[in-house]
Amino acid sequence: MKKNFLLQAEGKHNDRVLEAVKHEIRKYFKRERNRALPKGVDFWDFDCKVGLSADTAEVVRVSGVVEAVDAVAKTSAPSVYVEIMSKHGVRVLKAQDPSGAEDHFEDPEHN
Repeated sequence: MKKNFLLQAEGKHNDRVLEAVKHEIRKYFKRERNRALPKGVDFWDFDCKVGLSADTAEVVRVSGVVEAVDAVAKTSAPSVYVEIMSKHGVRVLKAQDPSGAEDHFEDPEHN
């Protein structure tokens, strides 16, 4: 999704317009995450950018998209550019201890 959202609409309160924009962004994430995964893919990941325009958009994390839109809205900008591109995500497992022993914390008070 590459879209320029208007933050000010005639006849509508700006807070309601902002809430509608955030709702549409959340709905897009949910719709994309519910798509069928191809073989060898563990989850859907996203590349996100938010800014005043496509040229000035900055990379943000998925969890920070709504906050970035809020930050742009607080500057009284007439619109906000949001770019969300889905990509394949593969989980990377952490390396395990080669001895197979697990580290356990022992509490000296409970021995």
